[in-house]
Amino acid sequence: MQLNNYAMKGLTAKEEEIMGYFWTNGPLFVKEILGFYAEPKPHFNTLSTIVRGLEEKGYLSHKTYGNTYQYYAIVSEESFRKGTLRNVISKYFNNSLFSAFSSLVKEEDISVEDLKKLIDEVERGKAEK
Repeated sequence: MQLNNYAMKGLTAKEEEIMGYFWTNGPLFVKEILGFYAEPKPHFNTLSTIVRGLEEKGYLSHKTYGNTYQYYAIVSEESFRKGTLRNVISKYFNNSLFSAFSSLVKEEDISVEDLKKLIDEVERGKAEK
């Protein structure tokens, strides 16, 4: 699935948590997702509703086994991360990567040495392309 098709359909914290189970474990039945939770576990129907919502948003699909579904991720964690970062840069930094990076440098008090390492990595990455 292309990033543009779902980039604006953000995830709630609970949806992102559930997607993490799919990215880590591969295809899952809703009853298997319940196993990842400590007591008190969420209700089966609650998880089922969230999973169906993730499918409607285009993050999951399913295979049918009798009267039950096994869901699987159709959006990779990497694609989700990239899309989320693009949305943050667009929303909070007026589509300026420079402004976003500048803000991170100021807020996180990144050292000049770390900045030089980052520049070296970027230059090596561009040279490899």
